[in-house]
Amino acid sequence: RGYDAGRFSFNVAKGRCPACEGEGFVSVELLFMPSVYAPCPTCHGSRYAPDTLELTWNGPRDLGLGYLRQPATELSGGEAQRIKLATELQRGQRGGRLYVLDEPTTGLHPTDVDRLMLQLNGLVDAGNAVVMVEHDTRVVAGADHVIDVGPGAGSLGGTVVTAGRPEAVAEVPASRTAPYLREELAAYAGQASPPSPAG
Repeated sequence: RGYDAGRFSFNVAKGRCPACEGEGFVSVELLFMPSVYAPCPTCHGSRYAPDTLELTWNGPRDLGLGYLRQPATELSGGEAQRIKLATELQRGQRGGRLYVLDEPTTGLHPTDVDRLMLQLNGLVDAGNAVVMVEHDTRVVAGADHVIDVGPGAGSLGGTVVTAGRPEAVAEVPASRTAPYLREELAAYAGQASPPSPAG
């Protein structure tokens, strides 16, 4: 359509919603009460004009971000990491990179965890390494290598209890993770292997 980069910025009049001027919300004046903000009835919070929203680029990114509506300054750490990851994935998957993630599944629905894991698998398959701190046992069960740190939290933690393949970690009596990991691995018995990053 001949659009330039300005069409895809909600800070520029070209592509932003004309009703809310790219804010995504409008002020609603109330009698005898302070004004409140509500999602823009024209763009429904997307910030863009309808003709801008008609365009897509390589389809949507399946990183469990579809529910986001708040400004970037209000994102949780996991949400911000997933947005950075989506940006990285748009650049193309070149190998030889190291991705370090801190609990990227926090707050995600299990379906979105599966989507995120597929994307992380793609990074690994392209020759990258993914290292993450994670407590979701489905994700831990799918890792190539697990480092179990404990035995507890805070001053009770900090020791490497065991390390190795998830199946080996699940058999270590001193590991508090082991019983949960065994349960998760048993759920995969007889099925295809769990979605795995190289974590």
